[in-house]
Amino acid sequence: MNQTVNVSRNRLRVGMVGLGMIFDETYRPLFEQLHREPLFRPDFGVVQVELSAVASRTGVRAKKYQSSAGDRISPFVNCSGPGAMEELLGQPVDAVCIATPDDRHFDAARRALAAGKHVLIEKPSVLRLQELDELLALAQRNGVLAKVVYHKLADPDHKKLRTHVANGVLRHVNNGYCSLLEPKAISGQQFAEWITGRNPGTYVACHYIKLIDFTFGTPLPSAPVPPCRLARVTATGQRGLVGPAGGPTWDSVQMQMVYAYPDGREAAFDLHTSWVTPDNFPGYVEQEVQFRFDNGVWNAHQRKRGVELTVEGRSPGDFKYTPNHHYNGTFLEPWNESSQRGYGIEILRRFFEEVAYVEFGGPGGDRDKRLQVMRGLLYNDLSADRATVAAVQALEAILNEHAQGRPGASVQVNSPHAGLALIAPQRPEPVVLYQPRV
Repeated sequence: MNQTVNVSRNRLRVGMVGLGMIFDETYRPLFEQLHREPLFRPDFGVVQVELSAVASRTGVRAKKYQSSAGDRISPFVNCSGPGAMEELLGQPVDAVCIATPDDRHFDAARRALAAGKHVLIEKPSVLRLQELDELLALAQRNGVLAKVVYHKLADPDHKKLRTHVANGVLRHVNNGYCSLLEPKAISGQQFAEWITGRNPGTYVACHYIKLIDFTFGTPLPSAPVPPCRLARVTATGQRGLVGPAGGPTWDSVQMQMVYAYPDGREAAFDLHTSWVTPDNFPGYVEQEVQFRFDNGVWNAHQRKRGVELTVEGRSPGDFKYTPNHHYNGTFLEPWNESSQRGYGIEILRRFFEEVAYVEFGGPGGDRDKRLQVMRGLLYNDLSADRATVAAVQALEAILNEHAQGRPGASVQVNSPHAGLALIAPQRPEPVVLYQPRV
């Protein structure tokens, strides 16, 4: 049974779980913007969004932010230690944003949804479909939104690709190649504390897993070609730099997703990811895609679309040779106002607009209708994340088999055996990873 969230009129109080790199790059500037200028849309009016509480393991970064922020942000409660999540949920918060390492998303999201809070989770939402099912049930039972951030969907190039597909300009994708490379500082410094047993495919390939499924596997009313569906996943990878050569921690991963059309045709997508690229390579991250259609080819390269910059003594450290100002940048506007913006920030703002619409838009008695409308947004609702989570779950299972000395596994999707069935050369029977249909 749905319940009405107890929110103050025209005010959304937010709890933040995790204060690492992504908080500093995107959430922090957004909260500071919303502190200066509240949200406004005609359908919900003026809404003040406040960072009310934060939860982290040590509280050190939060304390530093509290001491340096000045009047850029309202006072917030710093929750830390083993009971940080419980303490945060004990504060008067209406929505919770989760930006912890990916293998810690589920527990924080589960607790927040069980407490009746709207939730936004950084990508990937969770690592297993069983976890996704539980979160969706909690959101449904408590009448709240459960959303996930794939900020690359708001990249102008990705939006234009989907526009061409929807309009029939590019018809019937046949195959694709996606590459996303992170510098060594990601695995060796920024995330060194949590990468043990992890892989860069789950961490960054999920951006392109979601792009592929959202663009080619989601129904579009005007698209002339019906969507395809995830059919199977294979993967391999390399180890030995950020962990033992025979261990479960991966330097780079190559996976292939095969999608099937209703007529039996298939489209294969190869995704290559790494977090051991040299730190002095030209960009903050190297991103490249190519999709081949019956009637055309789409190529996109994050670095080559931008500018080049060299500052003596500061490049490529403080300033990369090819910065991506589309994602996130600080600017002095022509009218001499300082700003920070980009699609990495804009997509977070959109979540708060969706929550504000549910809670404050239109007559109060229509909240359930507004909730259903916002749940129908397939770019970020957890209900539309099934194929992405299925691919991530398959990748993790395949790499686990490999780490245990059983390479060459694949995962079949919606096979006669199960929704997700792992097939390994050394195993006589399929291993059921998830029984219901994906």
